Amino acid sequence: MNGNDHLIEIQDLGREYMAGDTTVSAIKEMSFFIDDGEFVSIVGQSGAGKSTLLAALGGLNRPTRGNVWVDTMDLYGLSSEQRADFRSEYVGFVFQSYQLITYLTAMENVKIPLSIAGVKKEDQADMAAVALEKVGLQDKKNRLPDQLSGGEQERVAIARAIVNRPPIVLADEPTGNLDSKTADDVINLLKQLNQEGQTVIMVTHNKKLCQHTDRTVHVRDGLCVIGEG
Repeated sequence: MNGNDHLIEIQDLGREYMAGDTTVSAIKEMSFFIDDGEFVSIVGQSGAGKSTLLAALGGLNRPTRGNVWVDTMDLYGLSSEQRADFRSEYVGFVFQSYQLITYLTAMENVKIPLSIAGVKKEDQADMAAVALEKVGLQDKKNRLPDQLSGGEQERVAIARAIVNRPPIVLADEPTGNLDSKTADDVINLLKQLNQEGQTVIMVTHNKKLCQHTDRTVHVRDGLCVIGEG
């Protein structure tokens, strides 16, 4: 155990990858923490290492060095199967590109994490309906993604991320493809989830969005340059 009370702690994190013959440092060195119930924004320019960091936080991208602790678990000390269980139980992911399955309805897309988690089929519909109602799309549950606007697709993606009530929501540029009015709606939805007890971590390049969050982690050239809000 890491012996502290933070929900998430990043210690001396580094992540490198090969691009041809060149070693690229996506994350040079980062150390910071996030407490239970916070709404934290991770802000920086494109290529700064934000999405790499978010993937590491969610157990999707093994760092080259350092540690990620979540709820006293050493995330990359777990087996790949244990990490998959961790993601299923602890984390909801919201992707900028929505990543909805085009031939499934909104309801069917939202059910996917429940199916993976082994939730009984009779319970899946009820839980998915609650999630869609929370994001204001219960009346469009039978629409396919291409029958929904960009903002509606993003809200389906959020419903899918929260359907099994994970304690942590990781959102990667959730307003990146949206107009300002729709972006405000999405931010307000994330704030509502946070107020209901979920820890929300949002990656963005839009510094204006940071005013909605409790604290901001600034990322530049693979480093945390400021950790305060």
